[in-house]
Amino acid sequence: MSTPDAGTPGPDAAVLDPVALWSAFKRAHELVRARVIADAADAAGLSEPDLTILAELNKAGGSLRQSELATALGWDRTRVSHQLTRMGKRDLVARERAGGVTVTLTATGRDAITAVHPGLEAAVRRHFTDRLSAEEVGVLESILGRL
Repeated sequence: MSTPDAGTPGPDAAVLDPVALWSAFKRAHELVRARVIADAADAAGLSEPDLTILAELNKAGGSLRQSELATALGWDRTRVSHQLTRMGKRDLVARERAGGVTVTLTATGRDAITAVHPGLEAAVRRHFTDRLSAEEVGVLESILGRL
């Protein structure tokens, strides 16, 4: 008989079977994502990847190394590079090569994330956090931090 490792919950932890729980998680993610993007990004003329990158750069103070950005987003480096090329053509970000590639919000990019942030926050509240109790938000934050 095997025992769970330190990061694996015991047999009493799961109410649903693992595949059903994963399916429920995926469905909830897709529904909330689509609703938030429809409310926030589309209204601002940004794609979901645009919004994701702008928000991450803004959270980091305006710039990150490209490899750190890819890691923070959980994206493949190639995907990040192609998206940054598209965003650079629209003057949302700039890249500078100096011992690696640093990605920086341009004035246009900073204006875009500043303009969309109130709508993004409202959409996240409306479609996600307002549907949970304060306790549930805390538990979810804890769970997501471990994944």
